[in-house]
Amino acid sequence: MSIDWTNLFSVFDTSIFNVASHWFAERSHILQALLAALFTWGMTALGAALVFFTKRFNQKLLDAMLGFSGGVMLAASYWSLLAPAIDLSQAYESFAWFPAALGFGLGAFVLSLSDKLLPHFQLGASVRTETSQSTTWRRTLLLVFAITLHNIPEGLAVGVAFGALSCGYDTASLGAAIALAIGIGIQNFPEGSAVALPLRRAGWSQLRSFYYGQLSAIVEPIAAVIGAAAVTACMPIMPYALAFAAGAMIYVVIDAVIPESRDRGNTDIATLGAIMGFIVMMILDVALG
Repeated sequence: MSIDWTNLFSVFDTSIFNVASHWFAERSHILQALLAALFTWGMTALGAALVFFTKRFNQKLLDAMLGFSGGVMLAASYWSLLAPAIDLSQAYESFAWFPAALGFGLGAFVLSLSDKLLPHFQLGASVRTETSQSTTWRRTLLLVFAITLHNIPEGLAVGVAFGALSCGYDTASLGAAIALAIGIGIQNFPEGSAVALPLRRAGWSQLRSFYYGQLSAIVEPIAAVIGAAAVTACMPIMPYALAFAAGAMIYVVIDAVIPESRDRGNTDIATLGAIMGFIVMMILDVALG
């Protein structure tokens, strides 16, 4: 008797997926947010792990990947955060725009303020800037901080999306929250590479380069738990929290990700990457949401 191995493995894979999905759906929303953010951090670590296989990486491809990251974040900010925030504000009637506008502005303002107050420019203060090598180190350290800073709103966004499930809103769905986490995870991969590979080129060891690359996203699980807990404890802040995360993410796309992707003159391919990232995130959100 012959065995249909293809069908057998298909049934086995489907069974595992169903068990895993049911298990995940039955967890608390805070635990779901933590697990989702651990996934996004893991994708950053996976991108940083490229330093174990290569010291140099095609710069055009890296800039395209960074552009892709920016496109994913732009799409996620609207479909997964801003649009639900507006939908949840219909009780304000003609002022339904107010929570989204206020939260969005506050998110951008807080990131802008953090950008000015936190000592990220001191990270390279002890490095001499007269030589090109020292300048590369300083720029890389600034990039490490910039990506770490903008991973905070990414973690908050994941936490808020899963925390919204506890509020019982029609606009909140597990699929949409998972889509957001997948999208952020996808765009975290090139960010991990963007931090680790320049460090490796600057002469850092593989292990040290990987450490700093993955470290840039370690704040995401922490921020996700905080976001989910805050929304669960205080449901009326939901539209403001969603818009806040969107404003913070848009700020870092404009301030850090997009400029970094175009800084070396690869503007066309970086723009194409951003368009592709936007389309991928849009498809994820519509398909899963």
